[in-house]
Amino acid sequence: MTADLKPAADMLAAIIRDVPDDRLTGPTPCEGTTVGELLDHIDSLCVAFAAAARKIPLEGGGRPPVPDASRLGADWRERIPARLAELAEAWREPSAWTGTAEIGGGVLPAEVAGTSALDEVVVHGWDLAVSTGAAYPADDPALAEAVHRACRWVGAVVAEHPQGSPGLFGPPVPVPDDAPPLDRLLGLTGRDPAWRPR
Repeated sequence: MTADLKPAADMLAAIIRDVPDDRLTGPTPCEGTTVGELLDHIDSLCVAFAAAARKIPLEGGGRPPVPDASRLGADWRERIPARLAELAEAWREPSAWTGTAEIGGGVLPAEVAGTSALDEVVVHGWDLAVSTGAAYPADDPALAEAVHRACRWVGAVVAEHPQGSPGLFGPPVPVPDDAPPLDRLLGLTGRDPAWRPR
């Protein structure tokens, strides 16, 4: 089963273009990670997951580097959105979803890697929006399938690792049963949907 990463990637790209410089050192819902570091992480994951979709091994197996805002450079507002577009395009190919994919230093079923990429784009879109005072259009119909698919996948991971998955998700944060789908996804990934920078 394939999924379209483009709506979520486009929304994240729009948020990135509007990040103010004075927010780069601010906090994010990712504990101990600044906005600048989150942007560097998004940049890296775009490269790694696009290569995984195209079955192109990266040096080190695509193991993610420690986020470092000093790597952003001057062109990050253009470069990262362009890489998000490349990421979405790479996963539009049906072949991306077949066989296996090398990502994060390991080999996964390609469908799992693609769904993980989708989850990263959706959740980090919210992370970045809430950290910088931007609106995240959680009720946009274009995002509905992405959020539901990511929620199903994260829910399956959490069912196997109810105390959290080190390096992937923190312990789940309880949210009401009738919470919006995005809030349920955030809670499953260890985020408090009510988080705001202090």
